[in-house]
Amino acid sequence: MVIKKNVRKKIKKKIKTKIKKKIMTQGRKFKIGKPILEVKNISLSFGGVKAITNISFNVLEHEIRALIGPNGAGKSSLLNCINGIYKPQEGQILFKGEVLDKITPNFIAQKGISRTFQNLALFKRMSVLDNILVGRKLHSKANFLEVAFQLPRAIREENQNKEKCEEIIKFLEIENIKNTPVGKLPYGLQKKVELGRALATEANILLLDEPMAGMNVEEKRDMCRFILKVNDELGTTIVLIEHDMGVVMDISDRVVVLDYGKIIGDDVPDNVRSNKKVIDAYLGVAHD
Repeated sequence: MVIKKNVRKKIKKKIKTKIKKKIMTQGRKFKIGKPILEVKNISLSFGGVKAITNISFNVLEHEIRALIGPNGAGKSSLLNCINGIYKPQEGQILFKGEVLDKITPNFIAQKGISRTFQNLALFKRMSVLDNILVGRKLHSKANFLEVAFQLPRAIREENQNKEKCEEIIKFLEIENIKNTPVGKLPYGLQKKVELGRALATEANILLLDEPMAGMNVEEKRDMCRFILKVNDELGTTIVLIEHDMGVVMDISDRVVVLDYGKIIGDDVPDNVRSNKKVIDAYLGVAHD
């Protein structure tokens, strides 16, 4: 048991070193810009239960923005408001300066905001390639008849979509499993396929809801690497919910902390780490 613990500590230290080395690399390909997403005074209730109360924050273009907090703090409910699953009773959501009215998941996806969920939502009997192709639906204009009779536009779009998905598969380094049914893959690879499907939408913002939940140490390291790669090489803005504080503090540009549906901290990782309210509410560490 002692040997296993020591090995795990060494692996975790190695992960942190690699992540920090990546972050500290001089020169960022896509510089952090102006606010691309703004949440203003959002409140959400279910009957008499307040899930979110008067929350306001922004997400800058090309940054990695983390949302953290204890279970039940309102993190997933907040993402559900942003991508149209829930409709808040109060407040506004702005994307690229435009107020998003009549929000629905399809409308938000068309605008350029894509989402992954805590629980896998893949088609287990379909191959990796076919699952990622599902994300290209937004970019397909051919109608039912054109597809059924394989008319030129449908064929052209199918070839273009497959080519784009092949690029994503290469980007995620999963070429060797592209024809494998997703249900036969280990959990960590299934999570990577879900990330690939989100990338297939070519969204400006990815909302990642606990992308590393249930992963072992090696799988977390791999997912961290690809989240950073997506942000650094593609310039995709990322909003991330994650419970692993080491991961959050190492890969995030800024962190929002929720507790009981309210913001108790919003700052760069180092300042959040030393915030007394965050320590008391989330980390559970004694603080004088």
